[in-house]
Amino acid sequence: MKLFGSGLFGQALKAAGVGAVLMLSVTASHAQSGPFIGFNGAWSGNGTVALSDGTTERIRCKADYLVDGSGLGLKQTLKCASDSYKFDLTSDVRSQGDRISGSWSEASRNVFGNLQGTAGGGRIEVFVEANGFAANLTLQTTGNKQTVQISSKGEIRGVNITMVKS
Repeated sequence: MKLFGSGLFGQALKAAGVGAVLMLSVTASHAQSGPFIGFNGAWSGNGTVALSDGTTERIRCKADYLVDGSGLGLKQTLKCASDSYKFDLTSDVRSQGDRISGSWSEASRNVFGNLQGTAGGGRIEVFVEANGFAANLTLQTTGNKQTVQISSKGEIRGVNITMVKS
């Protein structure tokens, strides 16, 4: 598996942004007190990534989540890999009412950005950005299963992932 290589640096940078979107996938509100209650622990999943050249790749992800005592704050680590790239992300997300906001970083590439959006009724819609990258996310959560759809106009055009709580 390559971390960097001919033409993959931009793809890897955008993958970091996609990973940041995935970090937010645990925020769907189905808990009784705060949108993050019930999401502590390990999650994993897989799906596909569609690239601008028309190809698709399988992606695998593992995440660990720590919800604060109020149920309104979430810290997370996320590791994802496909056949061409990998990334290791951290995030810190807060909820205020139906609004979600936070920050993320990918240490090995010194990439960081922000995320914001809305959550309610087991569904979230979020905008994620960093220098040179932006994406929209729609997430639906039912029980211990989450489906994530991401769209972008960059090298990574779309992501479809299903994650389950371990």
